[in-house]
This record gives sequence, C-alpha cells and structure tokens, in this order.
Amino acid sequence: MPTAARLLIVDDERSIRELLEIFLRKEGYEVRTAPSVSEALTVIKSIEFDLIVSDIRMPDMTGIDLLRTVRSNGFNGQFILLTAFASADAAIQALKMGAFDYILKTENYLEELKVVVRHALENRRLREENTYLRREFKKTHGLGSMIGKSTAMQELFKMIEVVGATNSTVLVTGESGTGKELVAKAIHLTSPRADDAFVSVNCGAFPETLLESELFGYMKGAFTGAAANKKGLFEVADGGTIFLDEVGEMSSGMQVKLLRAIQERTIRRVGGTDELAVDVRIIAATNRDLSAMVAENQFREDLYYRISVIPLEIPPLRHRRDDIPLLANHFLSRLNTTMKKDIERISEAALKRLETYDWPGNVRELENAMERAFILETSRELTDSFLPDGSSVPVGSFKVVADLPADGMDLEAYVENIQKGFLEEALRRSNGVQVKAAQLLRMSYRSFRHYLQKYCIPA
Repeated sequence: MPTAARLLIVDDERSIRELLEIFLRKEGYEVRTAPSVSEALTVIKSIEFDLIVSDIRMPDMTGIDLLRTVRSNGFNGQFILLTAFASADAAIQALKMGAFDYILKTENYLEELKVVVRHALENRRLREENTYLRREFKKTHGLGSMIGKSTAMQELFKMIEVVGATNSTVLVTGESGTGKELVAKAIHLTSPRADDAFVSVNCGAFPETLLESELFGYMKGAFTGAAANKKGLFEVADGGTIFLDEVGEMSSGMQVKLLRAIQERTIRRVGGTDELAVDVRIIAATNRDLSAMVAENQFREDLYYRISVIPLEIPPLRHRRDDIPLLANHFLSRLNTTMKKDIERISEAALKRLETYDWPGNVRELENAMERAFILETSRELTDSFLPDGSSVPVGSFKVVADLPADGMDLEAYVENIQKGFLEEALRRSNGVQVKAAQLLRMSYRSFRHYLQKYCIPA
C-alpha cells in the first residue's frame, strides 16, 4: 500500500489550522501544523514533507518568506499559498519563486484546495518519475552503454566527459558501425542540455529539398502537400542538441544553408520570410574524409571548420580487439533478456573466432552476428557454429584466384558473380542504406545504383 503524502499546514489562526488538518486528513493525507514561519522551519529540519500549505500574512514572517527560505535550503516538494487578501503582485511573485498555486480563502475554498493539493502531488510524482527515467536513460544510452577497456576507448570516454561540459560543435568520425550516434548521445547526456531534446537526422537519407524542410520546417502552401505550418528539427531541438549524421552527404546548396544557420543561429522555414532564433548544439558525424573532400571541392571549407571545432574519432573494432569479449558478453546478456532464452556462456572457440575476425562492419556487425548465432544456437553455450569464420573477404581487401580450371572458365560471368556478391554484402552490412553501401565499396552512389539495376538487386 502506498505511503500517504505528508503535508505541513502553516497558519497563525488556530481555527484555520485545525479546520485544514481535519479536512486534509479525511482526504487520506498525513498532516502536521505550525502556527508561524519560524516554527515551520524548525519542523522542516526534522521531517521531509511532500507539500506545504501556508498562509501569506503572519506576524513573524510571511508565507513568501517561508517559500523563499525552503527553496534556498533545497526543499523540492510542492508549495501552495493561501490568503484572504487578493494581490496580483503577491500571486505573481509566489509563482515565480516556484509555488504550485495561489488560493484565495473564499467561501468554498476548501473544495478548490482539495483539487489543487491532488494536482500538486500528482505533478510532484510525475516530476520524480521523469527524473528517475532520465537517470535510467543515462545508464542505458550514456557512457554506461559504451563498452571498452582498451586504451583507445578509455581516452574516448575521457574526451566525451570533457567535451560534454562545453557548448562547442563536435565532429564525430569513424567507420560505419562504430557507434557515432551513441557517442553523440553520450555527449548530450553529459552536457547541461541533457534535460532538453536530442534530435537525430540522417542527412544522407533525404534529397536536398526534403532535407531543407526537414531541418528548417516549412510554411503552409510552400509546396504541394504543405497543408499546414510545420516546425523543422532545428526548432524541435531548441535548447538541446541536433545530431547531423552523414553530414558529408549534404549537397553544396544545403551546405550553404547549414553554414548560415550555424553562423547566425537563426533559421528560415521553407516558404517563410521571418528569421527564427534557435539555440541548439550541433554534433555532426561522417565516415568520410571531409578534409579530403574539402581538397577536392566536394565540401565547403568554411563549413568544415565550423563543424569540426572539436573532432572525435572512434577507433574501428579491429584496432581494439581487447573490447570484443566485453561487447560479445554484453550482447549475450541483452539477448538472453529480450529473447527469454538462457545461454550461459560463450565457448572458448567462439571467443577466439570473434577476436580474430576483422569485423569490417565494426560493432554493428558484431551485434548482428551475435544475434544470428544466438537465435540458431540450441545448447546452453554459444559455440562457433554460426559465427563468421573469417573466410569471407572483408570489403577493401582482395584474394587472387590462382587455380584456373583445366577446361577454362567464363571470366566475365565469374567477375559479375563476385561483383553481385559484394553489392549484396555491402547492402546487408549497411542495413540497406545505399549511400553507406556505396562508400563501403569505394564507388560513387551513381555507379552503385547502376550495378544494382544491372544485376537486378532489390533496392
């Protein structure tokens, strides 16, 4: 059975104290009373209250004085002020100082008080619940979920803590699958903006016109289908953080518009004329070499320097093999929980295979491989039966076929078969994101699309 909320009534009139005590006890609350502010402050030192109900006018100090004092001493419960004398200035002052409400002692004020007390306590419960959920979210998505004992990862963790305390723009780089969005979330959650929005957008997933309306919003009638005004993600993230993933995929036109938004700290909705001020922290990410793109005039130099104030590089998994067993066991524990299965351990042979494989798809590929092996495993130990064996060729490396059949071969068909296999594998590793798949194969997006059509691979 839940504990009754604890209330303190402060009023210099004995009859009112007794009336409120009886009335609120009948509502199921635990009630204490005090005849003055000084006595109330003494009681508060020894008892923790969920709600204080105080008269404003009292001989020693006012209810406003009590509110100011308890707030400065760290009281985080609710506060309701009562008065027989209406004063708009006093009401405004009380609400600005954190009072939940301000009630006049009219003929039927007890019924109003009953409703306001209930709402105040419900508001406190929700506030405490939100604080708990934010704390748990930080455990799940903050540094606590970034696993690694390697020197490279420990250095990255330290940098995230340092960078999080600032408001600077950050550029997170690293290969596909290394966890760039996870790093961005960790920076946000260790920052003063942690209680505000974290908004993520994949810049490579939208054509230029759609990306502009996604980021900056649009006005009604700006284009066909714009039936109403719509906020962009910069407005949604106001006060918080916006994560621009795959920023290297932006068109030159969008780069200009993003640069302006960063410099001016204002945005303009598509079809609009008004400048809207926004306060957002920008974290950008890419798996491309932006400095090389700048040299080749594929990315604006001024924008590059704007978004790379603090660069953070995530090392690929093959450069931190010490972390592979930790990650694998983490995924095993999570899979046991989510899939209601009980695989007790990872076999030595399986761990050895995991540690020797190069993981071109990095942590994302390891996670997918663990899930596949977990589903197919029938014993209480995860064996190496369904794990990658390293015989497949990692993207970016090649094998020479030395044994030409005695009767010859169709070289063109053989090469086409290999090409098709790599295209399908790149799509799998990039979770179907064609821009990323093309990058894995070191080819242009246009060429990639050409080969998809040539080999009739579903897009």
